[in-house]
Amino acid sequence: MTEKVDVAIIGAGQAGLATSWYLTQERVEHVVLEAGRVGETWRSRRWDSFCLVTPNWSVRLPGGQYTGSDPDGFMPRDELVNHIQAWAESFGAPVRQQRRVESLEPGNGGFTLELGTTSLSCKTVVVASGAFQKAHRPAGSNDLPPGIHQILAEEYTNEPALPPGAVLVVGSGQTGCQLAEELHEAGRTVFLACGRCPWAPRRIGDHDLFWWIANTGFVDRTPDMLPSPAARLMGNPQATGHKRGYDLHFRTLHAKGVELLGHFAGADGSKLHFADDLAAAVDFGDARLADLWKFIEAFCASTGHDRPDFEWPEPLRLKTRTELDAVADGIGSLIWTSGYRPDYGWVHAPVFDDMGFPIQVDGRSSVSGLYFMGVPWMRKNGSPIFYGVGEDAEVVARQIVSERR
Repeated sequence: MTEKVDVAIIGAGQAGLATSWYLTQERVEHVVLEAGRVGETWRSRRWDSFCLVTPNWSVRLPGGQYTGSDPDGFMPRDELVNHIQAWAESFGAPVRQQRRVESLEPGNGGFTLELGTTSLSCKTVVVASGAFQKAHRPAGSNDLPPGIHQILAEEYTNEPALPPGAVLVVGSGQTGCQLAEELHEAGRTVFLACGRCPWAPRRIGDHDLFWWIANTGFVDRTPDMLPSPAARLMGNPQATGHKRGYDLHFRTLHAKGVELLGHFAGADGSKLHFADDLAAAVDFGDARLADLWKFIEAFCASTGHDRPDFEWPEPLRLKTRTELDAVADGIGSLIWTSGYRPDYGWVHAPVFDDMGFPIQVDGRSSVSGLYFMGVPWMRKNGSPIFYGVGEDAEVVARQIVSERR
């Protein structure tokens, strides 16, 4: 059986729901197809103690802004899921849950969506299946000794669920740093294989880090300001929202007792190898902080805002190991937190670049009627996040309404 609809949105996360909200205001009939439940990524791919890294006031979804009593706090996972669910219900989002789209085929002036035993024919499709869909494992990840329990970050729930022993965390973005800290505080020996990631202090002057990111225009940077297309994969600044937010980065983890290593370089028998490049990773993060600081200085100069004081840290230079022995070092678990990559293999249209990102302008692809939402750097740095996704959704919805007219 093939059902006909006018507009289909694929994904009921913040990007898909924000688009649905604007289409609802314009009385455009549409459906939202979700493989799991509303906000599924936040439900099932975040660990038990997860909380937002951006303050609650930054949740500026259209019709679903945070209005609670703690705007400067950081919502824990379950509260965030409840917020998204209540928002979707508030405007009657036409979500069809447990409806995974297995393929998208353009043709005959529209699209066919295959959903297992049924199919959907539609004129317009908005693909909002997540900022990144496929967990990335670095080269050599298949050569690990069989005795190590391996999981992806999205499979981690809590420390007691891991088998006994030390834990190696591979990847040092926000997630890697937070898991390394949680495991260390639970009494585990933790090794952190570090890559290149930005960092910033949680508080800068009298304001939270994200206040500066939002108000200085740093979040509004456009793709043409990136040094290269590969920079789209760069993580967000290392930070945490736990205990109302505090600094969490290479220097703080080292001070706590987490052993820092260079990036993972492969395995041979029980030996795990790491590059001797921790200093380069730290220097990279320091340079990205300097990039942010230029925006802060320009903002202060143009608005008369007091320039915040900040004592720049000395370069971090540690003698690191380039080899661990899984047996001698007692490593029982390894958690891969080495980032994500786009995965649109089910979208059968020639609209992707050589890195797998959609080729689009304001969400619109070269195939008439095919749009994308929630893509990193789709229009701006803030495109996929709670603070900025609504702006992109309005732009995409406007184009859909104009196309229909």
